Parts: sequence; C-alpha cells; structure tokens
Amino acid sequence: MISISNRLQKVSTYIPKGSIIADIGSDHAFLPCYCIQKGIINRAIAGEVNQGPFQSAYNQVKALGLENQIEVKLGDGLEVISAHEVSTVVIAGMGGQLISNILERGKDRLPGVERLILQPNMGARFIREWFEKNNWKLIEESILEEDEKIYEILVAERTNTPVVFNEAEKLLGPILMKQKNSTFQKKWKREKDNWEKILLQLEKALPSDEVSERKKLLKQKIIAVSEAIK
Repeated sequence: MISISNRLQKVSTYIPKGSIIADIGSDHAFLPCYCIQKGIINRAIAGEVNQGPFQSAYNQVKALGLENQIEVKLGDGLEVISAHEVSTVVIAGMGGQLISNILERGKDRLPGVERLILQPNMGARFIREWFEKNNWKLIEESILEEDEKIYEILVAERTNTPVVFNEAEKLLGPILMKQKNSTFQKKWKREKDNWEKILLQLEKALPSDEVSERKKLLKQKIIAVSEAIK
C-alpha cells in the first residue's frame, strides 16, 4: 500500500466512493494511486503541466501496475480533462490564487464535475471568491497542521442558488469559523500578530493614499480575526 501524507489522506476522505477523479498537479500521482488501492475510486486522471513531474507520476503509476486505471496526462490545469469526463476534481498543494485561476481558465471543462476538493497552501479567500462568482456551494472545510505548516481543505458542489460570503467568511472560512479548532486558532493568531507588526511599521511611514488604504485593510482583517478567535 502506498503511503501518503496526512494532508492528502484528509483530502481523500472527501472523494465520493466510485467517483472518477482528476488530480490536477498530481505530484507523483500519490493521491490517485492511494485512492485506487483503498478502493475509493476505480479510475483517475493525473495531470501535470511540466515534463519532469509528469514522468515521475507516470513512473509511479507504472511501478504499481495501475496504468489501466490511472491515465497520466501532460497539460496545463484542466486542459487534461474534457467536459463530462470526470465527476470530481482535486487540486492540492498550490496557492489559492493559482487554484482559482486554474478553475477560471478551465470553466468550460467543468460540466459533469459534481465536486471540487481544493487544498490551497495559502490564499483560500481567492477560492471562496471564485465559488461566490460561479455558484459553487461550500459544503465542507477542514484545517490541519503537518510538518509545521497549516493547510485548509475546501469542498464544494454545484448549486443553482446564489452563493454569498461576508468579508470575514471569505478570509477565514464560514465552516472553520464555527468549528474554531486549535489549528484554526493557531493560524489566525499568528496571522494577526504579523499584521499588527506590519501596521506598526506603516504607522511610521510617510502618509499617502496607498499607506492609508493598506492600514485600513489591515485593521479590518485584524478586527475580523480578533472576533473569530475569541
């Protein structure tokens, strides 16, 4: 049995049993290989944009004898799938802005996709903003720490009703805000402390419209986080 990180194991718990997945930026195809071996899925596409990682993923799949179930494809983002080809898309281990850009560029490939499972290393708010603009309902969120890094996982499904987040929910995550677990508290206390240091430096800067705007935004975020981690 292939061994994967706690982060990817948590991602795998959100993959519906029997779904066909596309793992974008598959990194050695660890996740699809694990999901096949665990009987979670029967088929997957592992996508990589660069030749080196593509070859590593292909070699991993071949070594495990899973070529009939996992197709490793070279392509940029959602270029590796066609509409109605997969039911679940996973994008893990990238920045939130990059993930939202990949989704935006590949929107025409998403018909037939019922679930998105996204694990940004940072900038999850960009993904929530994309959900809001494109009618994807956030159904689950989790936050975990591994190797001294904190990760968020966002799970969304299509909806016909408008999706609206307030500013605090975009930043912190509406579900995570309710759960307020210790990892959530740790992440946002660290962020708040950092913002307060930046704000202190800006107080010493020469006045300008740009400085005033930055101070205003920082104060808004500090207030939102202070409320959330009470």
